[in-house]
Amino acid sequence: MTYFEIIAAAVVGVVSAARLTRLITQDTYPPVVWLRIKWANITNEGPWEKLATCPWCAAPYITAIILAWGLLTDFQVAWWVFNGWLAAAYLASMVVVRDGE
Repeated sequence: MTYFEIIAAAVVGVVSAARLTRLITQDTYPPVVWLRIKWANITNEGPWEKLATCPWCAAPYITAIILAWGLLTDFQVAWWVFNGWLAAAYLASMVVVRDGE
């Protein structure tokens, strides 16, 4: 990989991990809310529940999964498409939220 590709992968990976972390720990999208409730029941609302409700707790694992996927597949096209989509969606949402009327 070139230096540009390494920097691009790092930026895309970080923003993608941020989007997934927010989706899993905070968003109100019904399937994810359902998963958080199921996780709380499985963990008996104990300390492991934090993995689904605490962005500080979940982000290292989500980031590790994204990094491992990239490294194990030599950053194949599917990695770029999926993580690029998440990163672009998150950046677009941030622009819309901050776009004053």
